[in-house]
Amino acid sequence: MRINQYIAAAGITSRRKADEMIGEGRVRVNGQVLENPGYHVQDGDVIEVDGNKITPAQKKVYYLLNKPTGYVTSTADKEGRPVVTELVPDSTRVFPVGRLDYNTSGLLILTNDGELSNKLMHPSGEFPKKYLVRAAGIVTLAEAKMLEKGVDIGGFVTSPAEVHLIKHDRNSTLAEITIHEGKNRQVRRMFKAVGHPVLELCRTGLGNLTIGKLAIGQCRKLSPAEIDYLKRV
Repeated sequence: MRINQYIAAAGITSRRKADEMIGEGRVRVNGQVLENPGYHVQDGDVIEVDGNKITPAQKKVYYLLNKPTGYVTSTADKEGRPVVTELVPDSTRVFPVGRLDYNTSGLLILTNDGELSNKLMHPSGEFPKKYLVRAAGIVTLAEAKMLEKGVDIGGFVTSPAEVHLIKHDRNSTLAEITIHEGKNRQVRRMFKAVGHPVLELCRTGLGNLTIGKLAIGQCRKLSPAEIDYLKRV
């Protein structure tokens, strides 16, 4: 098994993040810092990440979390801020699939299934992500059409999106947007590109998964049907 796959199977992080850890010198094999990201784990190897011995998890677990704002989408934070894994009531080590900004709330998947995580995060995927947005000012129908067609967010033009304007008051607009990419802070950058900075942002859907009535800060296990769906898309 390749080392990044082994780390993911232990529920530490995704394969992509595991490669970053190796580059940062955080992975040791038999007491030596690993420099080869293509290393294949052999029987009897002792693998350590950040000084802790790891082994592949025997049981795969899958959670859907309604992430609060003020939490970092990570398993640890150098600044000591709370991390999303603290909200999972299970002793099994899990990691988040993808990322939600510190000030963004909503639907987040956490698992120790490295293969599924890698599949969902692969750049070639077009997994639909739905967000509820409160943006500054009054977003017009013409501006919503611009967002739907695609806007330049700084060297990258977004793919077609679906936008529904829900309501507005004097100072802000409530809208729903569905995108099929996962660029860094994409929704915030899209609304900023049409002159309406995001004031509040919540991811409400991921494919056919939704938050439903799950309270902020709470999580639940995915159903077998939901797990099967994620593995098939």
